[in-house]
Amino acid sequence: MNNVIFAMSLTLLAGLSTGVGGIVVLFSKRTNTKFLSVCLSFSAGVMLYISFAEILLEAFETLEDAYGNAAGYLITTASFFAGIALMAVIDKFLPHGDEVTELRGKNKTNDDAELKRTGVMSAIAVAIHNFPEGFITFIAAMHDPALGVAVAIAIVIHNIPEGISMAAPIYYSTGSKLKALGVSVVAGLAEPLGGLLAWLLLRRIFTDAEPVFGIAFAVVAGIMVFVSIHKLLPAAQKYGKHHLVMKWLFSGMAVMAISLVALEFVF
Repeated sequence: MNNVIFAMSLTLLAGLSTGVGGIVVLFSKRTNTKFLSVCLSFSAGVMLYISFAEILLEAFETLEDAYGNAAGYLITTASFFAGIALMAVIDKFLPHGDEVTELRGKNKTNDDAELKRTGVMSAIAVAIHNFPEGFITFIAAMHDPALGVAVAIAIVIHNIPEGISMAAPIYYSTGSKLKALGVSVVAGLAEPLGGLLAWLLLRRIFTDAEPVFGIAFAVVAGIMVFVSIHKLLPAAQKYGKHHLVMKWLFSGMAVMAISLVALEFVF
């Protein structure tokens, strides 16, 4: 029972770290568009790097083990683009919301509507992404507490800028600190829910669930790439200069890369 409590505590900690990103946003001024651009660019870099360098590779390895090299690659690719298609459909049907407050004081502008949609889509992507992360963290902690801690630390590192990617657009478009913080915290709670599912399924169908887990990872990678390229980067470009956007995009990639490399050296 102590191991279960420890594993669940790690998943909760990792999930709530998205709220830290929300708190960071609250200390910025709504008129500071440069900060908004930096947040969006950095988050896009984090999400793009982990999607291609970690999540998609993990999906392929899992599905390759289950179905063989060719079939595993095919299923991974199809699932990746299914994630992109899913997010494109969600984007199409999300309300454009003329009711939001404008960044610089004007009412009901397209810029704020777009920012709000960016925040909502980022929250959906992160929540879906956090669910399997919670699953992984719980399983790792139950198998080896040290491994569980290392995985949780890596997740915390990239959950903070993910929290920023959700909270910044919500705060800048609505002016509500409570909404911005609430969105980042609620999306993070998907992580302990993933840990709870792992606890329920651990003794029965964990092995059989691995292919489903691989497909979920590939879908999530597609979702995160769509959000980064279609939403975060255009929004960052709108509120900051191109050079600034590129600098923080690659900085986000570098931070995520360093955290993943550090994890490899630990084990």
